[in-house]
Amino acid sequence: MNPAVYINATGTFFPNAPVDNDNIEKVLGSYRGKPSRSRNIVLGSNQIRTSHYAIDPETRKPTHSNAEMTARAIENIFARNPDLSLESVNLLSVGTTAADLLAPAHGQMVHGLLPQMNGEVVTTAGVCCSSVAALKVAYLNILSGQADAAIATGSEAASKFMRSEFFEAESETKVDDLKKNPMVAFEHDFLRWMLSDGAGAFYLSSQPVAGKTNFRINWIEGRSYANMQPTCMFAGGHRENDGSITGWKDLCLNGDPMKQNFAMNFSQDIRQLRDNIVEFTLERPLGSIKKKHALRPGDYSWFLAHFSSHYFRQTLFDGLKTLDFAIPEERWFTSLYDKGNIGSASIYVFLDDLVQQKKLQRGEKVLCYVPESARFTSYFVELEVV
Repeated sequence: MNPAVYINATGTFFPNAPVDNDNIEKVLGSYRGKPSRSRNIVLGSNQIRTSHYAIDPETRKPTHSNAEMTARAIENIFARNPDLSLESVNLLSVGTTAADLLAPAHGQMVHGLLPQMNGEVVTTAGVCCSSVAALKVAYLNILSGQADAAIATGSEAASKFMRSEFFEAESETKVDDLKKNPMVAFEHDFLRWMLSDGAGAFYLSSQPVAGKTNFRINWIEGRSYANMQPTCMFAGGHRENDGSITGWKDLCLNGDPMKQNFAMNFSQDIRQLRDNIVEFTLERPLGSIKKKHALRPGDYSWFLAHFSSHYFRQTLFDGLKTLDFAIPEERWFTSLYDKGNIGSASIYVFLDDLVQQKKLQRGEKVLCYVPESARFTSYFVELEVV
């Protein structure tokens, strides 16, 4: 057993130049030349200023795969840190929401782009929490002595299914519903104005590296409430009238083209999200973790919270107050407004930006919070600067 595990270095990658809000629809496309009805509403609420897309803004053709962005983030670790080497890594642990292929796994596709690395590869499934699950796999492998050095990653290529071509049929069939109830647009369309592409990576080992900002991982705690709530966000299926989800493989035999048309679109029940996200990803899990580790809000110099929209920031703060765990907002750090919601990559990007932008002091503690609404799961991570 190793006594501790450290994040020694971080790296990120973003495809192409940042895109401001006025130009998002030029990249993702519009419905037959008509602007989205929900775009301005959602952008006003989320307050994201710029995003990144793995799409050529002129040709609208893809420029990077998910695996390519992940490999580039890993390579950027070593470009910044020439004293570290990919050859020393014997575990690659990756998480993403939607890989480029159903098979092989995302991890193997990333490893295929990294000829210098030899070792084990693990892919964790999920949505935003997939990357923290990947981090925990890397952490536990080093802690147990199974790996000497590891890379953990989070990455997203959401723009590939946010292009207008994926929404054309839905827009036409729901036009009457939209006139009666604009909320309908948010079930699918609102995600187009929230999500961004990119990748982040951590280099982990059992020792701090001199001359660098090292983070000791004090603990990683995850909680799932999937047995208490129905599915809130999904892709690759159709929600039936009884609330059950029919997967894409069964839809292929269904014969109903209306169900099949939208099967691969991400769909979000925003009413369920609004009513349950704080209780089931913050209040319940942090309430128990706080007791387990005797946590105090004053212990943390930085709070890295992954929230999908500015809309949820006050709600999150209120939830912390309910737990008697209010962390002053001047200690909050996020890259949401300039990088967009990068899903599973977000927490990796936050930590990388924190290192680049702030002068961190030895002994400072960082609390990371990553919720996932798909089936209400969350992770908390405590890091300490050493």
